[in-house]
Amino acid sequence: MNQELLRIVDSIARDKNIDKESIFVDIEGALLSAARKFYGEAEDVTCTIDRMTGDIEVRKAETLIDYREFGRIAAQTAKQVLIQKIRENERGSIFQEYADRKGQIITGSVSRFEGGALIVNVGRSEGFLPKSEQIPGETHNTGERIRCLVLDVRDAGSQVKIILSRSHPDFIRRLFELEVPEVQERVIEVKALAREAGYRTKIAVTSIDTKVDAVGACVGVRGSRIKNIVDELGGEKIDIVRWNESSQILITNSLKPAEIVETSLNFELNRATVVVNEDQLSLAIGKRGQNVRLAARLTGWDIDILTPPEYNKGLEDLEKSLKTIEGVDEALLDRMVALGMINLLDLEEIGSEPLVKELQISQELADKIIALATEDAKRIATEDAIRKAAEDEAKRGQVSPLDAALGSAAPGSAPAKQELSPLAALEAAPAPVAEAPAPVAEAPAAVAEAPAASEEAPATETPAEPQQSPTGT
Repeated sequence: MNQELLRIVDSIARDKNIDKESIFVDIEGALLSAARKFYGEAEDVTCTIDRMTGDIEVRKAETLIDYREFGRIAAQTAKQVLIQKIRENERGSIFQEYADRKGQIITGSVSRFEGGALIVNVGRSEGFLPKSEQIPGETHNTGERIRCLVLDVRDAGSQVKIILSRSHPDFIRRLFELEVPEVQERVIEVKALAREAGYRTKIAVTSIDTKVDAVGACVGVRGSRIKNIVDELGGEKIDIVRWNESSQILITNSLKPAEIVETSLNFELNRATVVVNEDQLSLAIGKRGQNVRLAARLTGWDIDILTPPEYNKGLEDLEKSLKTIEGVDEALLDRMVALGMINLLDLEEIGSEPLVKELQISQELADKIIALATEDAKRIATEDAIRKAAEDEAKRGQVSPLDAALGSAAPGSAPAKQELSPLAALEAAPAPVAEAPAPVAEAPAAVAEAPAASEEAPATETPAEPQQSPTGT
């Protein structure tokens, strides 16, 4: 009995996570290669190993031979073949192990940096965390332990390439499964998720148990559960949205904390028009449009944010334009608005076919409506562009300092009262020397010299008026 061989096979099987049978087959193949190296390829040589005792039998044409006689070169060949086959089996084992863990979170330590990518030691192999799959602004140190999502596993010839990610939306989903037991047990279901890694995430959840509050369970007592997830993500903000089968309610929930006045859905264009008050507009849109962008991805609707004046203007233009067509009345307009057609541009995009199908009107009337809506939409767009350009031009126009001193106003504005400087007051005041011709002739020179003097030092007193002699000279 060859106990040493059995012990070695058992140790390799445990360390490399390889099946024992495959190791025995590899040893048999290595011994067979050595025998053929010793006797020649043409010889009929067989090799078998008893799985229970570990005894090795090598036969040449039914004759039992001693494999210890193969010599050093044949033994070296057997060693190389055995190492190569064990490495292949180990690579296959690693590939299968991590392929089964694809989409799950694993923990590893940062081993080294290669350019912008991180090499993470995940145990039996090394994972590759590309720059594109890292959270923007996040930094790591060598030896630091991090959690990553197994994004993909590839067999790259001589090695297994494990692609990791921390910016994928499923990374958030798996973190909730780890931190919230109800999510792991499927009592709470994550219905939708939208993420901009490093900035904000919106996640919609619902509970199949009426006694379990989905949002409260995800937040935890005093925010303990959500805090652990936020800390793992380096401070990324997470909005937990209560899921609802009604698209209107879901869109309202996804845009919180903004208060929504009204939501209109256009199923033909897959567009939702949300009306918010002026003071809620920036809150609904979010920083650089982030809030409405994530809400659109979460709900699957294109979301337009309007203020009440903008919304009402679209309805007024629609009503004013279409009422000129014979056969269009208030009831038909109300049905259009109910279908989410709230302005002329919506009609232009939808076309005549949905009008005929949904409103049960004739094709001729539908064509008239679309033609007029297209024409008026272009006209109104041109008028709005001209008005906006005029407003921008008026905003850019500024009053010069000299005009302000003289009390002049910008074009189109009412003249405002201005405090006149002493010099301007002197120039604007009626000259009392009109009765005395001689002194008046010299006055312009004195006045003309005044600005030059004022450039050197500011005037502190109003220049004295010339006094008239008793004789009038």
